[in-house]
Order: sequence, then C-alpha cells, then structure tokens
Amino acid sequence: MHRTGVIGLGDMGSGLAKNLISNGFTVTGVDLDDARMKAFTDMGGTGAQSAAEVGQQSDAVYVMVMNGDQAKAVILGEEGLASTLDKGSAVLLTATIKPSEAREIGAAMEGSGIHLIDTPVSGGFPGAQGGTLTMMAAADEGVLDEYAAVMDAVSGTIHRVGTNPGEGQTVKACLQSLIGSIFTATFEASVLAAKAGISGQVLYEVFSTSGAGCGCTNTALENIIDRKFERTGSHINTMHKDLTISLNLAEELGVPLHTASTAKQLFHAGRTKYPDGDNWTVTRVIEQIVGAELHR
Repeated sequence: MHRTGVIGLGDMGSGLAKNLISNGFTVTGVDLDDARMKAFTDMGGTGAQSAAEVGQQSDAVYVMVMNGDQAKAVILGEEGLASTLDKGSAVLLTATIKPSEAREIGAAMEGSGIHLIDTPVSGGFPGAQGGTLTMMAAADEGVLDEYAAVMDAVSGTIHRVGTNPGEGQTVKACLQSLIGSIFTATFEASVLAAKAGISGQVLYEVFSTSGAGCGCTNTALENIIDRKFERTGSHINTMHKDLTISLNLAEELGVPLHTASTAKQLFHAGRTKYPDGDNWTVTRVIEQIVGAELHR
C-alpha cells in the first residue's frame, strides 16, 4: 500500500503529507488555499481539485480539516470519500471533532466496505512537521494492523484507545481539557511574575526544571518571554474549538469542569481581542489588565 491522500494541508496536514512522502508513500492532497497547494506540490505531492479526486487516487486518506461539518462534507458529502474510495480502503480521521460527530460518520459509513479509523492527534505543529505526533486510534485491531505503516509514518506514538468511532475523539476531548488548563495557568503565572518584577528567563529556568515543567508549560512560556504571539503554528481558534468540544462532552455526561471552563473563557477573551493570534496571546489580555509584560 503506497497510495495515500491528505485533505486539509494547513499546519497539521502539511506535516502529515511531508512525512508520508519522506516515508515513500505517494500522496494526493487538496486544500482550498492556493499557497498551501503550491507548497504541497513543491514537496512532491500530487494536487487534486476535490475530495473525490483524492479518494479515487488513494487507498488511505487522512482527513485533517477544522471541524465536524467539514469532516462530514468531505467524507459523506456528494462524491465524498465514502463514495469514491475503493472497498477495503481507509479514512483516517485525524481532525479533532465532537465524539458524537465521529459516531455519526461511522454510522453512515457502515456497510460501505470502507474502514474508518477515528484517530485524533496531539503534538501540534512541531509534532506534525517532525513526524512525532501522538495518535489516539480507535478501530478494529485488524484494521489498525493493516494501516500501521501509514500511521507510523506520521507519528511517534500510537495508542489504541478503542474499537468504535468516537472513542478516539473522546480521549482527545479529555486531553484537551487538561492541555487548555495547563496553558492558561501558565499564562496567569507569567503575568504574576511580570508584575512582581521577575525576569522571564529566571521563570523559564525554574519552571522547566521543576515538577511543573512539561511540553505545554515550556512551549507556552518560551513564546511569552520571546513575545511570539502569532504564526507559531498554534492558532488560538484551534484550542478554543477543542475546549468547546471538551465542555460539550462534559455537559452531555453531567461532569463539572471548573478549570477547563475558566480556560475556555480566557481563550474566548484572547480570540476576541486578538483574532489572528496564537494560544499565547491570551497572556497579552491579562498583561494589559495589570500593566506588566514578561520578557526574557
């Protein structure tokens, strides 16, 4: 199996395509943005005009779009993947969407002869570009075995979290409730340090070598102290959307998420004030309230 496809060639999808190509797969891809398409063909991919064309040229297709409506459109829509892929092929749903939407897609694909692997990812832009993503995969064991090479090409770790559509997305929703909360706690701590007169470098050295040190904390704090609030590969819209999914799931299940709810409101404030910003731009909203900034 060497024919793969990618639908959605942004920060994440371009990384999937890059690593598939470097691992010897042919890759057909499509995106609405002309610049992304040019970058994709320049790296050796074959450009397509539609999801249908990607399906016709592929045995396994990654769907890395922004939301559930887009995922349903390219998979279930007229001439979507469910009607253009050959029987025995697979859709790898790496976009983060509501678990209920993944279940809906899975139900609609029953009897099609096409496999659905519900496998959202974590690792962000660096993980996608570096081929080190963590995948939360839900599908039958035999299907995951069959498509292991396609998944290995883009990931560092593959967790088999279930067998049914929606189970991968459920794990991702839990994860994002934690990541969003870690981010906003870091934003607040950085502003506290700034107002108290602590240097960003000191704070980074302490945080990164303490029990609080982790990829989320360290990345956030580095971008804050270097004042990098845009074009770092972590647009604020994505985390805002993911936290919305987490809270929707919590509402369905009757689970109170006090910290994640506060995190969502902070991201909402950041997105409203700085719609073109990345996650770390939430810090700027808090900094403006207290009149202090953290620099390296």
